[in-house]
Amino acid sequence: MSKTKEFEQQIKDLIDDLKSVCAQYGLGNDGNEFKVITQVFLYKLLNDKFVYQIKKLDPRLEKAGKDWELELNKFSDDEYEVLEMELGEKTAKIGKNHFIQNLFDLQNEANFAKLFDNTLLDIAKENSEIFSVLTSGKTKIVLFEEVSKYVTDERDAFCKALINKLITFSFEGIFEEKFDFFAAIFEYLIKDYNSDSGGKYAEYFTPHAVSKIMARCLVNNEVSNVTCYDPSAGSGTLLMNLAHQIGENKSTIYTQDISQKSSSLLRLNLILNDLVHSLPNVVKGNTIKDPYHRSEDGKLQKFDYIVSNPPFKLDFSDYRDELDSKANQERFFAGIPNVPKSKKESMAIYLLFLQHIMYSLSEKGKAAIVVPTGFITAQSGIDKKIREKMVESKMLAGVVSMPSNIFATTGTNVSILFLDKSNKCDVVLIDASNLGTKVKEGKNQKTVLSEAEEDRIIEVFNSKTAEDDFSVVVSYEDIKAKNYSLSAGQYFEVKIEYVDITPEEFEEKLNVFKSNLSELFAEGKKLEKEIEKNLEGLSYGD
Repeated sequence: MSKTKEFEQQIKDLIDDLKSVCAQYGLGNDGNEFKVITQVFLYKLLNDKFVYQIKKLDPRLEKAGKDWELELNKFSDDEYEVLEMELGEKTAKIGKNHFIQNLFDLQNEANFAKLFDNTLLDIAKENSEIFSVLTSGKTKIVLFEEVSKYVTDERDAFCKALINKLITFSFEGIFEEKFDFFAAIFEYLIKDYNSDSGGKYAEYFTPHAVSKIMARCLVNNEVSNVTCYDPSAGSGTLLMNLAHQIGENKSTIYTQDISQKSSSLLRLNLILNDLVHSLPNVVKGNTIKDPYHRSEDGKLQKFDYIVSNPPFKLDFSDYRDELDSKANQERFFAGIPNVPKSKKESMAIYLLFLQHIMYSLSEKGKAAIVVPTGFITAQSGIDKKIREKMVESKMLAGVVSMPSNIFATTGTNVSILFLDKSNKCDVVLIDASNLGTKVKEGKNQKTVLSEAEEDRIIEVFNSKTAEDDFSVVVSYEDIKAKNYSLSAGQYFEVKIEYVDITPEEFEEKLNVFKSNLSELFAEGKKLEKEIEKNLEGLSYGD
C-alpha cells in the first residue's frame, strides 16, 4: 500500500472511531452526531497543522521530534507570539495549553468535559476574525461550540473517549497532499451527513463526475485573480473542483446557502483545500430572498465564474409575493413561479436560481448549473423565457444531458447548462444519456461514468466537436428555429440506410410481408367473431 493510501485509510479509521464513540454515548444516527464529528475532526486538523507549520519555522522544534511540546514550553510568551505571527493567516492559532497532547495529559482532572469545551471555545475566539463564517445578518458563526452538551450523562467520559481517539494519529504527514486526496477524505467524512432533513434542499455533495465535468468545461485555459460564486453552495464540492482547476491561489470564493449545516461543512472543506482566505465570504442565508454579496455601490456583486446545483423544487410560498417587486424586476426578468393550489413543495425554485445566476455574471462571466432535463425543452412558461434570454443575449455555451440516476438519491434526469457571456457563435449540445454503468448504492440505483467517459464529454465540449448520435454544434439561429430547444437529440440528422438487393430478393421479402399480414388479418377476424358471440350471450343487468 502506498504511503498516501495508508494515510487515507488511517484517517478513515479515525473518523470511524469517532463515530463509534458517539454511538457508545447515545449519539449514533442522532442529528447532533454530525456536529460532534465535524468539530472534533476540525480541531484535530487545525492542531496538527499548527504543529506542522511551527516545526518548519523553528529548527529547535523540528529537532525535538516527538518531544516538540516540551521544547515549545521553553519558549517565552513573546517568542511564542512571534512564532504565531510568522505563521500567517492560513494557520489557526493554538495556545500552549490548547494542544490535544495537553488535554490528553489532563484527562483525569475533575470536570474534564468543561476543560475540553473551554479549549474549543478559546480557539474559536482567538481565530474568530479569519475562521468564522457569517449569517446574512452579519452574525459570526465561530469555529467551535461546546461539544459535551450533546450527551446527557457521562460527559467527562465522553470527552475523554474522544481525546483518546485523537491522540493516536497525526495529520502532519498529509499536509503536502493535493486536491484529490482531500476530496476523498471529505467525501468519506460527510457520507452519512450529505443531505438535510427530508432531503428537500440541495444535496450537500454533488457526484464527482458532475463536478469534474463542470469545472473542466468552464476552465480550459490559464486564468488568475478571478472570483468564483455558488448561490446554493452546500458543502462546496463544486467550488472546490472549480478552484482546483483554476488554482487555489488564483481564485477567491464567495458562497451563500440557507443551511447552517452546509456552512459548517463548507468551512471544513475550504480549510482542507487551502482556501482559508475565502472563509469571510461564506454566508449562511436565503440567496433568493436576501442575496448577501454586494459591490461598494450596494448593487449585487458580479462574478467571473458561477457553479451551482440548486434545489429544483421547494416551497417558497411564504415569501413569494415579496420577490414580485420592482427592485427584483431585472433580476427575475422571466417571472416568479405562482403558488400551486396543492403541493406547494413542488414550486420550481431552480428557475429563480437560474435567473439570479444570469444576473450575477460579470461582463465576460461563465457559469455551469445543474438543471432538470425537462427545462431544456419546455415549450412555454418561465423555462422557455429564460432560454430565449440566453439565446437572444448570446450567453449560451452548451448543454450536457447526463445519464439517468447520476444522482443516487433522485430519479430526476439532469442536464448541465453552461453559460458564457463571451460566446457569440456556436453552441455545443451533448447527449450523454447513454453513457455510464448502473450500480446499486444502498437501496438506490446509481449511474457511474468511467474516467474515459468523463474525459470524452469534456474533450467534445471544449473542442466543439460533432459526433454521430452524441453531440452537435449549432448556431443561435438554429436554436431559434427549433423553438429554443437545447436538446441535442432534436438536432441529430435522421439517417436512412440504403441496401442493395436483387429484384428476386425484393420479391421474396415482399411475399413474406404479405403472408404475415394475411395471418394477422385472419387472426383479427377470428377474435372479432368470438367477441360478438360473447356479447350475444350477455343478458341485461349482468
